[in-house]
Amino acid sequence: MKAIIFISTNKSGSSREAIKAAEKLGYFTILFTNNEKQFQQRKEYKDVHKMTFVDTSSVKEMREEISMLQTKGVDVKTIVSFVDPYVHIASTLCDEFCNNNNSSKAIKMMEDKEETRQFLQKESYTPRFISIKPNDIVSTNSIIENLGLPIIVKSPKSTGSKDVLLAKRKVQLENNIDILRSKNPKETIILEEYIGGDQYLIEAVVYNKNAHIVGVIEQEITRGKRFIITGYGVLVDVPEKIKKGLEDVLHSITKAFGIENGALHLELRLSKQGWKLIEINPRISGGAMNKMLHAAFGISLVEETLKLFLGEKPNLTPKHHQHVFTKYFVSEERGILEKVTGKGRAKNSPGVVEVYVKTKKGSLLVPPLSMGHRYAYVIATGTSLKEAKDHANSAINQIEFHLKPKENEDT
Repeated sequence: MKAIIFISTNKSGSSREAIKAAEKLGYFTILFTNNEKQFQQRKEYKDVHKMTFVDTSSVKEMREEISMLQTKGVDVKTIVSFVDPYVHIASTLCDEFCNNNNSSKAIKMMEDKEETRQFLQKESYTPRFISIKPNDIVSTNSIIENLGLPIIVKSPKSTGSKDVLLAKRKVQLENNIDILRSKNPKETIILEEYIGGDQYLIEAVVYNKNAHIVGVIEQEITRGKRFIITGYGVLVDVPEKIKKGLEDVLHSITKAFGIENGALHLELRLSKQGWKLIEINPRISGGAMNKMLHAAFGISLVEETLKLFLGEKPNLTPKHHQHVFTKYFVSEERGILEKVTGKGRAKNSPGVVEVYVKTKKGSLLVPPLSMGHRYAYVIATGTSLKEAKDHANSAINQIEFHLKPKENEDT
């Protein structure tokens, strides 16, 4: 029995679609999860052939489960995760039990933002930054002198825009440092110069040391208490100047990390000083990314990534080219969801490929503090990127979340 073990999954998005892709490829799918709710909703995970409840933070426990499966005759071909923070853990287990076609060392470094910054600090695309250790005495005047204002204050293990704060003034800088120190007293804090300019996401695959850009996505950012990406425009015709700059950064990074095979995505901003790297993640983006790329190019990136991990050559040739824009819904108010209306109207709107509402009746909705506080999305196509964006915005405006007020408390 040929099997693929997945460590953790979300109910929807790229991580779940990877499991469905594995089933489509003919593999027995095994999910390691510590999420009790997934067991309660077991019938909704028909693409998961075996669901195992295990402490996913314990390599020892997972190692024992894998050994047990092998003694029962399960032929584990690869062990993967498409979810932070399990990508490196999955790769190290794959080193031990399978023929790993990925690079665990590079993944570990990319998962840690401080290590990545230090490793790439001499590159022109690395923003100026300062690391503050837990016991360091902080001089905000010196920091401002070195980095200027505004300043980004963040945790090196932040994901989904959690623990990424903007300081526009000295007092705000002091407050943001205090917030992260009290939240994670044993962790380093990274301070970075604020980079202005348009932001792009690059989905890429490395095969036999050759890096391939699968998609270039222009990001639309909503600035509230956090930087939340609420719009994604897939560029079908990437301007040559932009394409060349992105390829140069991608090739530099893959060479520096020594990546032979793997999937990753980069977030970069085009500043007045050139391209600046915001962050790297050693996996495909979550959420609607796989479906966006499929709508735009006919490529299932999660399926091709699995092929790569299994030692096969991925097919990254586009089957078609279609302008695509995805719009996410975030709540401006705090309250308990009573009902959602307009989903049908949104589905029937021009150009709409998919409408997805994540949150359920009775859930607490809050203004966004992380990417996890995006409650719905619409994927739409058009004859141009502008038309695709207009279609997506028009459709998402059809959806209404009816909230019952809830008294303020910590979220």
